[in-house]
Amino acid sequence: MDSSISSQQLHGAIGEHEHDAEGNSLFAFVVFLLSESIIFLSFFAGYIVYKTTTIDWLPAGVTGLEIKEPAINTVVLVSSSFVIYIAEQYLEKRQLWGFRLFLFLTMGMGTYFLIGQAIEWNGLEFGFTSGVFGGMFYLLTGFHGLHVFTGILLQGIMLGRSFFPGNYDEGHFGVTATSLFWHFVDVIWIVLFVLLYLWQ
Repeated sequence: MDSSISSQQLHGAIGEHEHDAEGNSLFAFVVFLLSESIIFLSFFAGYIVYKTTTIDWLPAGVTGLEIKEPAINTVVLVSSSFVIYIAEQYLEKRQLWGFRLFLFLTMGMGTYFLIGQAIEWNGLEFGFTSGVFGGMFYLLTGFHGLHVFTGILLQGIMLGRSFFPGNYDEGHFGVTATSLFWHFVDVIWIVLFVLLYLWQ
């Protein structure tokens, strides 16, 4: 009887330790996202200062940015936040088929966004060295695009792990962190879309 109780207590202690470790990891990841937010906020502040103080803001011959295609890309990227949320819900229910399907769909939507951005870059009439606006535009969209690419890679890793039995039996911190990162990327893009495309 005593050995049985001790075994149960030991199992409970291990479970509590794993729960605390996952909580600490999540806290650390949130701190990481906050540090990333500070970097983006610095870029936003710099963009606003330059835009409001530079006389010849747009490069010569450029009257503004095309908004239609970027708006479509924005809808796709923001919608992907809801899709990855659905993927998480399927994982909570231990329905891996739904998790895989919606996570793969999220990856597809992120890839669509990156391809759309590449097409836009290719058609622009200015480059990185085309004044302050050109430099800021490519810096902001490029840095954000790097985060989108990173998010897609993380989703691919989480998707691959789902095919190995037992990976998501006890917890899924990796999926939670990946989802938070993706939501962060989407929120940052909304701010960028307003600054770059709506505030012209």
